[in-house]
Amino acid sequence: RPWTIKIDGLVEKPFDIGIDDLVRKVGIEERLYRHRCVEAWSMTIPWSGFQFSKLVELAKPTSAAKYVRMETFKDPSMAPGQRTPIYPWPYVEGLTIEEANNELCFLATGAYGKPIAKQHGAPICLAVPWKYGFKAIKSIVRFSFVAERPKGLWEALQASEYGFWANVNPDVAHPR
Repeated sequence: RPWTIKIDGLVEKPFDIGIDDLVRKVGIEERLYRHRCVEAWSMTIPWSGFQFSKLVELAKPTSAAKYVRMETFKDPSMAPGQRTPIYPWPYVEGLTIEEANNELCFLATGAYGKPIAKQHGAPICLAVPWKYGFKAIKSIVRFSFVAERPKGLWEALQASEYGFWANVNPDVAHPR
């Protein structure tokens, strides 16, 4: 199915863009990043994609936008796990505009030299090396530029363990 990304909120002009058109506009590069879990495991992944700041530049957020709210697709017929009432679907995560514009913040469209498979986060996922893995939202279909700090899915479920910032700090143990 063709993937369309919605860009809205506090932007000059909201728009939808197909993933292929987005990639043609911003180009693709390769990055090697570590993905760290709060459960103390990590893995190094060779990503293909583009710097998040290129999407911010395309979106043209207004000065009132302080955060980027990201949202996954929601289709319980394709993703049966979304039928459970335990989780507040769709999966939502957020970053500050400053984080999104950081040169290390990356939107991945591929891994290991191939496009990301649906089960691994197609069409686009977040790779942000200074955050824990739960912040690495997958299957992003919407970027909303907002004034108020968004509450992510895991933060909504257990804020004491999965807060907004979720920065990796080897000197501070995770609460669990």
